[in-house]
Amino acid sequence: MKNRDWQAFADYALGVMTENHIAGAAVAVSRHGKIDYAQGFGLRDIASGLEVTPETVFGIASVSKSFTAMGITQLADRGLLAIDDPVVKCLPEFRLVGAGDMEAIKIRHLLSHTTGVPPMRRRQDINSFDDHVRFLATEEYELLGLPSEYFSYCNDAFLLNGLIIQRLTGQLYRRYMTRYLLDAMDMHRSTYSLEEVGKLDQVSTPYNYNRKTGQLEAQPWPVLGTYEVGGGIRSNVLDLLKYGEVYLRGGLTCNGTRIVSEAGIRRMYQPVYQTGRRTHYALGLHVTPDYAGQGLTLVEHGGGQPGVSSNFGFIPEAGVAVAVLTNVQGVPAGAIWLAAANTALGLALSQKRNVEVAWDAPREHLAKFPGVFRSAEGGRIQVELVDSGLVVKLEELEFPLVPSDERTFFFEAQGQQQVVKFYFDQGGKPWAALAHSRMLRKAAG
Repeated sequence: MKNRDWQAFADYALGVMTENHIAGAAVAVSRHGKIDYAQGFGLRDIASGLEVTPETVFGIASVSKSFTAMGITQLADRGLLAIDDPVVKCLPEFRLVGAGDMEAIKIRHLLSHTTGVPPMRRRQDINSFDDHVRFLATEEYELLGLPSEYFSYCNDAFLLNGLIIQRLTGQLYRRYMTRYLLDAMDMHRSTYSLEEVGKLDQVSTPYNYNRKTGQLEAQPWPVLGTYEVGGGIRSNVLDLLKYGEVYLRGGLTCNGTRIVSEAGIRRMYQPVYQTGRRTHYALGLHVTPDYAGQGLTLVEHGGGQPGVSSNFGFIPEAGVAVAVLTNVQGVPAGAIWLAAANTALGLALSQKRNVEVAWDAPREHLAKFPGVFRSAEGGRIQVELVDSGLVVKLEELEFPLVPSDERTFFFEAQGQQQVVKFYFDQGGKPWAALAHSRMLRKAAG
């Protein structure tokens, strides 16, 4: 293993923070159970000038999804369910609008975002799982396709895993997860409860960067309702390293307690659906096999909420776990995470998961793609054909959209390649685009 230059990493992280208006960030890395690096950068609260430390509590957003997947895995270990059980075996009242055989939708599909349910209108006002089941059965939407046919983030389908945990254990989802995961891993500065967050010290203030005013604006902690199943944990990078050790030790916690079987842990990060040229989604985790041609597997998940951008993951072959938390939404925590992982592995800071290469597409091919693609959840991209080629518009920002094959395009944003993958109907016209892990349908007109 090459020397690890953490000063070069720190310089890089500070550069990313400056460029992207990140108030505060925390980074921690462990190797074979020992902390290799732990550092806070910037401010956890701007008004008071309080600095971030590795103990600072942030939201972790969708990093929470793998915790829920681990909870389901625990129930599988106990024989209470099988990952390939139909969802209706656990939730007989489960229905989807327009679905045929409900037996075809498995728990695995919930965990891997492959149910066929599109991103839905967000209903954070719903606090009851039973009410959310009714919402899925009555809301107006069109399924993307059959189970396993498409990958698309859908928090509303994923949260049913929480109801399964609640039904099979007879405990509130939050109580089960706290007792059998957070407490079992000694993650004592991690919680689902906003009331508990208010009683902890060293808690970050969530921010949003207002491009119009050029200012960071404080945000309230989001009240998530049933969406806490996929995004409700508040934690810190040191606690997340304890979580990472459970994967690296085959289901054993740092204190030697087995909370998941080794087979169950490995199943969690076995690829289920190929999402990109080199990337896959598993059970609440993204997977990049043979990273950098080194025989290494990147296993990770990011997250974003008002006032939160996060990334957590591990490299099992190297015994390395990495956690990055920030207190600003919509910023590249994943880029900082990858740079930290590269440093821990002795690779160049600039090493990427995947690099798309430009393809010289004829203009008549490019002419197929202009239009607005959106989802009920609020995701939206606009593609336009200009003299120089395609451009993609995201909110007030515009980027050149470069083809890398007949249906895959990329653009550079926040120092990273962002990939957009289009899907064609039988007439050869794009009907949807996969962007930021969500299927966006082309709007009519």
